[in-house]
Amino acid sequence: MDYSDLPGRELVSVGLDDLAAGRESDEALLVRIGGPRLRGLGFAVPEELPGLDFPEHRLYEALALKWGDGAHSQYNTLVRRLVSFERAADRCAK
Repeated sequence: MDYSDLPGRELVSVGLDDLAAGRESDEALLVRIGGPRLRGLGFAVPEELPGLDFPEHRLYEALALKWGDGAHSQYNTLVRRLVSFERAADRCAK
C-alpha cells in the first residue's frame, strides 16, 4: 500500500524511523500515541518501549519546553494530523 500522499505521512514516517532507531522525538511519541490504530493498519509500531511510557504526557511536556503557552495548540495540531493520516490510511486499505 502506498501511503506517500496521505496527510500527516511525514510525521508518521519520521516517527516510525525514530522509534526503530531508539530516538525519542515528537514524531516518535506521536506514533506511540497512535500505536494501536497504526498497528491495526499494518504499521510496525512497537507495543512496549522502555522509557516511552505515557507518550501523551511526554509529548505535551516536550512541546511545552519548545512552545511554552502554545504547547496545547501544537499538541492538538499534531494529534489532528495523526488522526487525518489514520483515517486516510484506513480508507486506502479498504
